[in-house]
Amino acid sequence: MLNTINSPADLRQLARPQLKPLANELRAFIIDSVSKTGGHLSSNLGTVELTIALHYVFNTPEDRIVWDVGHQTYPHKILTGRRDQMSTLRQANGISGFPRRAESKYDTFGTAHSSTSISAALGMALAAKTKGENRHAIAVIGDGAMTAGMAFEALNNAGISEDVNLLVILNDNDMSISPPVGALNRYLARLMSGQFYAKAKNVGKSMLPAPMLELAKRLEEHAKGMVVPATMFEEFGFNYIGPIDGHDLDSLIPTLQNLKNLKGPQFLHVVTKKGQGYKLAEADPVLYHGPGKFNPAEGIKPAVAGKLTYTQVFGNWLCDMARQDATLIGITPAMREGSGMVEFERQFPDRYYDVGIAEQHAVTFAAGMACEGLKPVVAIYSTFLQRAYDQLIHDVALQNLDVTFALDRAGLVGADGATHAGNYDLAFLRCIPNMVVMAASDENECRQMLSTAFAHKGPAAVRYPRGSGTGAVVEQSLATLPMGKGELRREGKGIAILAFGTMVAPSLAAADKLNASVANMRFVKPLDVELLKQLAASHDALVTVEEGCIMGGAGAAVAEAMAAAGIVKPLLQLGLPDRFIDHGDVAQLLAACGLDGAGIAASIVQRFGKDQPRLVVNNG
Repeated sequence: MLNTINSPADLRQLARPQLKPLANELRAFIIDSVSKTGGHLSSNLGTVELTIALHYVFNTPEDRIVWDVGHQTYPHKILTGRRDQMSTLRQANGISGFPRRAESKYDTFGTAHSSTSISAALGMALAAKTKGENRHAIAVIGDGAMTAGMAFEALNNAGISEDVNLLVILNDNDMSISPPVGALNRYLARLMSGQFYAKAKNVGKSMLPAPMLELAKRLEEHAKGMVVPATMFEEFGFNYIGPIDGHDLDSLIPTLQNLKNLKGPQFLHVVTKKGQGYKLAEADPVLYHGPGKFNPAEGIKPAVAGKLTYTQVFGNWLCDMARQDATLIGITPAMREGSGMVEFERQFPDRYYDVGIAEQHAVTFAAGMACEGLKPVVAIYSTFLQRAYDQLIHDVALQNLDVTFALDRAGLVGADGATHAGNYDLAFLRCIPNMVVMAASDENECRQMLSTAFAHKGPAAVRYPRGSGTGAVVEQSLATLPMGKGELRREGKGIAILAFGTMVAPSLAAADKLNASVANMRFVKPLDVELLKQLAASHDALVTVEEGCIMGGAGAAVAEAMAAAGIVKPLLQLGLPDRFIDHGDVAQLLAACGLDGAGIAASIVQRFGKDQPRLVVNNG
């Protein structure tokens, strides 16, 4: 049956009894597809019935659906004409793992970071009202996204719009990526059980004769008030319905049909299970959140020991430093596993804080702890630190507080694409007073930089990429690096390459072809100006290489330092281009951007010419 569904219009032609078999087919297709490509699994298995019901009841794409977080939209993609493209998921020139407006008219809003859906859907709903259009806007929010402040800002704004066609669906699966945290989760867990409330309603009805419907209705509301006193969503001005079983199409479809006919902001609370229908994912939804390729019959096999990932380097350092310094506090915004903090939580539970999907709060929370003499380490993805930029400037840097930022997933991230790439941290961090900014070139240097940042009395950030490094041996000491000092890694002639972080290795490869010098700059701020002056004095031209945006980045720091010192030398700045870079294999993406060894060498030759005396090209 699934092969006949090429659009929601086809879906709406099915009889209601056909939807359950379709859901089974769709779930099986997702398991088979993701096992071959890798991707997000648990969250998508949990939204199969909800996706079918939404497209069955509402007239999409005329009615707008905004999917929060975005990694729960594979059923949506499959039902909206992209079934045959799922084999290209998250691959170069393939479809994205998240909603993307340029990809389909059914992807009404691009989402990949969390908690944006209610704001966007409210904007769409009020735009429809302004334009005199009769259509609905639906926000599907879940996976812990209700823990972020932005969701409540939107609820607060939406609740005063009495005649807006807005439906907010809380997809309550009791999960974010990491286990759920916070008072709101406990509240939803109590509400989710719902059995006492449901029984109370039924008792109220059974006590009264059938003709007394109005009195029964009042008693039902009274019973609701006794069991769930004035739910917060009703206080925000929404008509709250639920909780209902998000896997029961016989409950979902009539409820959505009824809500479709109601005016004003509506709130539907559905309860789903991550990994639904695949026992291995149900048993361990975190493990199956974003697996690589696997055999569905056997499940995910334990990883074969290999090179340490940078995330593991951080996790090991965090535990080692915590044993040495009792003032260390570990903080994560809902990314315990992704940031490598599982072992830290196990060993130091009283010094571990998961604040939920609330990056702004995480940074200011750390600032408050630093005010009291503790030394917080905020483990956060580069792309998510963007969400806390004001707090970084105003609450940490302005007060010169002692907070260490461990920036995982810096640079390109591969399959997750532009929404998760950490391309901008060097540019947005180095312009902030009091900040120290470091970029690790290998695993051992990453550990040394983390120790350096932690020892520094003030805000400091260490950026490191996703995945494994060069295979460098990681020393077990907690040694620090000299503040603001780089190192000369290769002496050559003519050209000096100033490499930052992950670009040291490909720069060395390029230098071997060109007999160029290579400096591992280590610090973006404070920049090693003395090393820069030495290289400028002994070379004909300078080249900067970074895995970050060129505008405002490390190369810009070098250019500014040269101008300030009155150094007049040709300067070539290499880095990521001024465009968003799609998903794909990281090595291939870097090569396409000219940031592998061959690409760096080619750019240098193109700029300075291989026949000029300053270059000695080794074609061997």
